[in-house]
Amino acid sequence: MPHVHVHAPHELTEKEDSAGKVTSRRERVLELGAVVLLSVTTLATAWSGYQAARWSGEQSQDYAQASANRIKAQRGSTTAGQLRIDDLMLFNNWLNAHDAGDERLAAEYRRRFRPEFVPAYRAWLAQRPFSNPRAVPGPLYMPQYRLSADAQAKAFDAKADDLYREGTNAKTNDDKYILSTVFFAAVLFFAGISLRLDWRPLRVAVLCLGGAMLLGGLVFVLSLPIA
Repeated sequence: MPHVHVHAPHELTEKEDSAGKVTSRRERVLELGAVVLLSVTTLATAWSGYQAARWSGEQSQDYAQASANRIKAQRGSTTAGQLRIDDLMLFNNWLNAHDAGDERLAAEYRRRFRPEFVPAYRAWLAQRPFSNPRAVPGPLYMPQYRLSADAQAKAFDAKADDLYREGTNAKTNDDKYILSTVFFAAVLFFAGISLRLDWRPLRVAVLCLGGAMLLGGLVFVLSLPIA
C-alpha cells in the first residue's frame, strides 16, 4: 500500500504561527510590566525607608535640643528668682535704714544694689514715693526693672518650643513616609502575583491595580518634604 503524506493547508499553518507569535508578544509585555512595577516600587520603597530614617533622626535631635533648652530655661528662671529675692531684701534693708534715719547704713545698702536694679530704683525715686500716694509700691514693680537672666530664660523657653514643634513635624513626616511603604508593599504583592496568573484578563487587571497604587504612592511621596 503506497505511503500517503498529509500536509496541512498553507493558510492554516500561517494563522497558527501568527496567533502563537501574538500570544508570546503579549506575555512578554505583561512580564515586562510586572518587572517594571517591581523595579520602580523597590526603589520607591528604599527611598521612603531612607527618608523615614532621616526624619526619625531629625525628630530625636530636635527633641534632645528642646530638652536641653528647657533645662537652660529652668536654670535661668531659677537664677532670676534668686536675684529678685536679693534685690528685694537689699531694698527692704535700705528702706528700713532710710526710715530709721541712718543715712550711712542706707548708703551702704544702696552701694550694694545690682546694676540691673539701679535704673528701676532711680525711676521709683523719681515718683517721690514718700510723699506721693500714687507712687508704685517698689522698684521691682517698675517697668525699668528687668532681669537679663529672666530674658534669657524666656528665650531658651521659646527656642525649646520651636524645637519641639520641629520635632513633632519631623515625626509626622516620618509617619507619612512609613505609610507610603504600605502602598509600595501592596504594589510588590500585585506585581509578584501577576507572574503566577494564567488568565490574562485577571493578570492585566492585577497589573493595572498595582500600577495605579504605585502612581498614587509616588504622588504622595513626591508631595512630602525631603530631609
